[in-house]
Amino acid sequence: MKAIRRFSVRPVLPEPLRPLSELARNLRWSWHPETCDLFRGVDPEGWRTAGGDPVRLLSGVSAARLESLAADRDFLDRLAEAAAGLREYRTGPRWYQTAGTAGPGAEPPAAIAYFSPEFGITAALPQYSGGLGILAGDHLKTASDLGVPLIGVGLLYRRGYFRQSLSRDGWQQEHYPLLDPNELPLAPLREPGGRPARVTLALPGGRSLHAVIWEARVGRVPLLLLDSDTEENEPHEREVTDRLYGGGSEHRLLQEMLLGIGGVRAVRAYCRLTGHPAPEVFHTNEGHAGFLGLERIRELGEAEHGSLDFGSALEAVRAGTVFTTHTPVPAGIDRFDRDLVARHFGDGGELPGVDAGRILELGTETYPGGEPHLFNMAVMGLRLAQRANGVSLLHGRVSRGMFAGLWPGFDPEEVPIGSVTNGVHAPTWTAPEVLRGAPDGPGAPGAAGLSDAGLWELRRTLRERLVTEVRERLYASWRQRGAAAAELGWIDGVLDPDVLTIGFARRVPSYKRLTLMLRDRERLIELLLHPERPVQIVVAGKAHPADDGGKRLVQELVRFADDPRVRHRLVFLPDYGMAMAQKLYPGCDVWLNNPLRPLEACGTSGMKAALNGCLNLSVLDGWWDEWFEPDFGWAIPTADGPATDEDRRDDLEAHALYELLEQRVTPLFYDRGAAGLPGRWIEMVRRTLTELGPKVLAERMVESYVRELYAPAARAHRRLDADAARELAAWKAKVRSAWPRVAVDHVEAEAAHGNGGTAELGSELALRVRVALDTLVPEDVEVQAVAGRVDGEDRITGGRAVPLKPSGGPDTEGRRLYEGRLTLERTGSFGFTVRVLPAHPLLADPAELGLTAVPQETGPEGAGVLMR
Repeated sequence: MKAIRRFSVRPVLPEPLRPLSELARNLRWSWHPETCDLFRGVDPEGWRTAGGDPVRLLSGVSAARLESLAADRDFLDRLAEAAAGLREYRTGPRWYQTAGTAGPGAEPPAAIAYFSPEFGITAALPQYSGGLGILAGDHLKTASDLGVPLIGVGLLYRRGYFRQSLSRDGWQQEHYPLLDPNELPLAPLREPGGRPARVTLALPGGRSLHAVIWEARVGRVPLLLLDSDTEENEPHEREVTDRLYGGGSEHRLLQEMLLGIGGVRAVRAYCRLTGHPAPEVFHTNEGHAGFLGLERIRELGEAEHGSLDFGSALEAVRAGTVFTTHTPVPAGIDRFDRDLVARHFGDGGELPGVDAGRILELGTETYPGGEPHLFNMAVMGLRLAQRANGVSLLHGRVSRGMFAGLWPGFDPEEVPIGSVTNGVHAPTWTAPEVLRGAPDGPGAPGAAGLSDAGLWELRRTLRERLVTEVRERLYASWRQRGAAAAELGWIDGVLDPDVLTIGFARRVPSYKRLTLMLRDRERLIELLLHPERPVQIVVAGKAHPADDGGKRLVQELVRFADDPRVRHRLVFLPDYGMAMAQKLYPGCDVWLNNPLRPLEACGTSGMKAALNGCLNLSVLDGWWDEWFEPDFGWAIPTADGPATDEDRRDDLEAHALYELLEQRVTPLFYDRGAAGLPGRWIEMVRRTLTELGPKVLAERMVESYVRELYAPAARAHRRLDADAARELAAWKAKVRSAWPRVAVDHVEAEAAHGNGGTAELGSELALRVRVALDTLVPEDVEVQAVAGRVDGEDRITGGRAVPLKPSGGPDTEGRRLYEGRLTLERTGSFGFTVRVLPAHPLLADPAELGLTAVPQETGPEGAGVLMR
């Protein structure tokens, strides 16, 4: 029989054990082994059954066991120590409070609001699908460790992301188990009278969308999750937060409105109810949360916030906003039909009083190839943020090229999108045995100080543990696929703890090429079954429920893995998630990554593997393009020339992968010295731990965000009060109005030495430039000479900008003279041009307005001079 109503019955802990509840509901336990050991001691078998989730554990402990623990002096001492440690961790000063994070004489941000559509904190709170969520979770955990005053904001998905299983023929099947917030490490945010705090959004047709606010404690960091499954809503609105990345366009639009607009309102409620400082900086983690800027514009239009008009409010909002893009392909960006967006905003929907036309302008793709009928969330995110970044150096370059059309007249390298390379949270992803005894903390693991024999034995222990885990999961998967226990005896021989083990686990979009390893199946089989140098491969990954192409890739891989010839050497494990990943990374010797370059924005799984001494075998994409060295692993050559079709490219890169495995990877692993140890392999493991490990840490990432983005954004926010915002908006309007008539009229260049089109290294050009400024004055602009090497098409590469100074007043035609000297610092083909840019002390970047004026001609007689 099915229950007509569900309740969550919480255990009543004896008074001496009450601190267990606080420890269970602060997710610090998920990266604090000592706290996990304490909970394991409550009930070892219950801890295993609960999957390492203390909330589930405590809900199943018998009253007799609780009474016994309440009288156990040793346990109570450990409990008191753990509770005191958590209190000190939450309140004591850390890096942020002591490191002078904002620079000399400047206060760091009082608080930062961090918005993301998903958060991967722990498997016990399944609110993530892949890398974006895991990155957001690592960001919050690291901010907590460093003392950064972050407030996380997301949605609570009652059915989370799907659980994956396989049919008998290997087809992916999705399951969405219902999550009860009362059984998760969450607590409702409550008003003073005890009523749950909530936010409300207005929808077309007089409807409303209500959401209650749940709080997860991530160490020192609160994470606010909005939940639309409340009785106040109609059935359609109750389902807004049902699934992560589910539903059609309107469903996704409502999710993103609730995340952005509702999220700001949730932050305001949280600060009002708890006394937490209000955020000075808002960080939009990918475009899904971009509507948060619109809500802040609405706030600033109210009388108590200065009654700013849209343009002035936009400037104030931009000053304190950071936008991070995570996708290197336009197809990965959420885009909505403009009419759909228009229906949900303005006087008939949300944000009444805010001009819906101005809202639509923010998301319009105003660049060549853009689709004017679509509303682009990333484009809006960039226009609402004064600071933006990609997530690796290569991804920053790709992003500048992808969005260059928003800054016409500027070369892609000048587009104001920087980069902060992702990092990973070492306490979450490093095996305790690798961290144990580390004298310098994560990133300099104690394992690196072991002898060769000790390090090799540790690697075998971790591999052996993975073999046990794989067999258990594979058995459960085959039983789920309908196999009888009697036909699964072969699983006891799956994998070998002494065989080179390769891991490949991630989401399964086509560009990640799950099946590249199958390109030449006979050659792969030879690798798997080699008599002296065999390899074994563990594969996991989920395809999006709507991606039948990805599901076919999964099925193709599964069917190959089902082959009795190779099933003991290659396995596919369904339902990839955090719990599996934490066992997989330490147990692998090599981490494989073979995306289509440059479509991997960062790709942090290889970082997590590296923290455990696993070597990377990857295409030079994302972070590996940045930090690859031969001591850390191998680079798979790419065939990404414009003339190479996809099929041939896959053939070439698969061939390169096989060659590396056959000629370099497996011989190195199996080449044993006199002591029976692979000396060079062990040295690479040691170098990975000591030299690569510190680079991939999330501490480095979060510290970079604080110094390079959060602190400057907070300073800009403080400078841009209501009056300054009005002044800046008026100045920008004046500049945009005058700019069509701003021009470089004439350039004169006189070389101190040289003949014809040549000049000597170290000589100078004396420049005289006449510029028409229309109604602008010299303080409104900067006139620059840009010089550098030129290519065969006379394009300047690696240009250096030299400011020119105004000389005297305007001539009879209103033009102004600018002068300066340009030193010829390089030999070979050299050229320069002149340009005019808007200039204002409150601009974060000269390209911010996307306006530039350049000469219309080049050459000795024109406005620019080319010298060879």
